[in-house]
Amino acid sequence: MRFRPLIASVLLIGLLGCGRGGGDAEARPAEAVRPAFDGQAALEAVRAQVAFGPRVPGTAAHRAAGDWLVAQLRASADTVVVQAWTHRTAGGVSLPMRNILARFRPTAAERVLYVAHWDSRPHADAVGSVQPTAPVPGANDGGSGVAILLEVARQLRGAPPAIGVDLLLVDGEDYGDFDTDTDVLIGSRYFAEHLPAPGYAPLFGVLWDMVGDSLPVFEQEANSVRGAPEVVQRVWATAQRLGHGAAFTNRAGLSITDDHVPLLSKGLRVIDVIDLDYPWHHTIDDTVDKVSARTLQLVGEVAMAVLRELER
Repeated sequence: MRFRPLIASVLLIGLLGCGRGGGDAEARPAEAVRPAFDGQAALEAVRAQVAFGPRVPGTAAHRAAGDWLVAQLRASADTVVVQAWTHRTAGGVSLPMRNILARFRPTAAERVLYVAHWDSRPHADAVGSVQPTAPVPGANDGGSGVAILLEVARQLRGAPPAIGVDLLLVDGEDYGDFDTDTDVLIGSRYFAEHLPAPGYAPLFGVLWDMVGDSLPVFEQEANSVRGAPEVVQRVWATAQRLGHGAAFTNRAGLSITDDHVPLLSKGLRVIDVIDLDYPWHHTIDDTVDKVSARTLQLVGEVAMAVLRELER
């Protein structure tokens, strides 16, 4: 993903934060119920992904990791749809790509869409400890969001949702050049043009990206606030009810080029939950030891609570 300076939305974000006692306060109402989620299991899912090696499209590690993800989701979901296609890069390289869509209650009209990208970057952008141009392991950038969705799927298998839930793993988010908007967001752009059904319109969606840092700070991303402010409010209010207001701050965030942007452009009300304060972003040091089970736990609780609250 690419970060852009904030241009607008400060006023709107401030309005969203009004009346909630400030985003950084830890408030835990007595009636707040923590939904089932296992942060340690999610961390093991990060570890399993990284063990394949960098999930760079066109590599054996990417193919094996994709097969594993399909199998994991088929063990939990009612159905799994694989969108497979070949992407031709600006440099003329043909890349086999896969989006993986796990569906719970696939015939339900009311649906929620959760998204994460499962690929990792083919080369580092910044100097890490050694070999700065090597592929990025993608433990937090990619792996953490996928782990959230895998554990959400496992929880929904044990306690099926009353609404439709779609868990989408998109491919090729991090492949190319964000500065020139070339060969990036490949999977989300493909999904936006190949929706799973005519008129597909989930109630809302959330992209979970870089959600495993041990000191999480989730600001309200500017494209999300412009495109779907009510979804931002829903997610952040849920986090604060659970006592996670220190992590889910009401502060205005940057404008991020990420997988929610093509979906917003298609009319899907999808926001980005992302922690930009991550020193190892796009470096070879984005490794499992940088990912926290505690953070995955709190993010997973928010993800599950947003779904469960719709069932009341």
